[in-house]
Amino acid sequence: MSGAAEPAPPLTVLALNSGSSSLKFGLYRVDAARAEALLVGDHEAASVESQRAAMLEIVGRLAASGLPRPEAIGHRVVHGGRALHRHAVINAEVMAQLEAAAAFAPVHTPAALALIRLAQQHFPAKPQVACLDTAFHADMPAVARMLPIARELQTEGIRRYGFHGLSCESIVRQLQPALPARLVIAHLGNGASITAVKNGCSIDTSMGLTPAGGLLMATRSGDLDPGLLVYLLREKGLDADGLDELVNRRSGLLGISGVGSDMRDLRAAAGSIGDRRADAALAIEMFCRSVCKQIAAMAVSLGGIDSLVFTGGIGENDAQSRDAIARGLAWIGPFDLRVLRSQEDAQIARHAAACSASGAVSG
Repeated sequence: MSGAAEPAPPLTVLALNSGSSSLKFGLYRVDAARAEALLVGDHEAASVESQRAAMLEIVGRLAASGLPRPEAIGHRVVHGGRALHRHAVINAEVMAQLEAAAAFAPVHTPAALALIRLAQQHFPAKPQVACLDTAFHADMPAVARMLPIARELQTEGIRRYGFHGLSCESIVRQLQPALPARLVIAHLGNGASITAVKNGCSIDTSMGLTPAGGLLMATRSGDLDPGLLVYLLREKGLDADGLDELVNRRSGLLGISGVGSDMRDLRAAAGSIGDRRADAALAIEMFCRSVCKQIAAMAVSLGGIDSLVFTGGIGENDAQSRDAIARGLAWIGPFDLRVLRSQEDAQIARHAAACSASGAVSG
């Protein structure tokens, strides 16, 4: 007599979340119902060398923990590029596609690729899975996806990709089963973006071709007048590397304030009597105004807002910024406002388990 199929046994997955300045990790036991954290940690890792040191420490902690060795490793990869739109087991073809996409996310991708190679050395013969921040946005409608540029460039993959997709997925998951139809997710951290989610699907987002677009961020400029970039090339003699350094590492909160890129430092400076008090206060005000403007734009895409969720380091921890943003949006009318912790690492573990079980891709 045939019966229901036996559920797949739990899988032990190591999630590696390589960001622009840190490396988070989590060892998870994943089954169909949940991703249970067994061991988690966070390292400052802003370079390939510090990623290597952090990886050695992670391997040591796993060995000393007495916990099961990982059966699969999931990697956060910020940009899948023009060819890779879904989470996938990493083989030679996928690795080549990720390497080709490195120019789209130069702050993040080289370190992530180095980490994948390190993990392959430490965990040979175990499936390594690329979990893409762009995947959640892959099916955005053309009106949001297309950029207003020459058509021949569009065919080369120059489009709006969107990022923080793993974070957005984790918020959507946490809101089930009562998911609001018109949801705005404000992921506010070192990198920051606003995403419009309609019935669980991304329909618009603030970041564009690269994670440098959209909101004013910690050290990234966000959206700029393209004529400014032309001016800097022509009149100031900046080359591509100089522009990259400016818009990704010397702009945003750091560029405005001259104090730093951390919101906690800016709050302290704004409340002090030092020379940078006014600059720090202006940086905070400009950040909150930038967030308000992008949320208002997402309200247009959604036809209104049912719920706004704050997440990310600033979104979760800085009540003053949340209050200022809420005041700036009061004209929209009533909507539900929540603060939820981003659970990117658990999402990485889920996708890695799904992909390694199927040997292919995870939607």
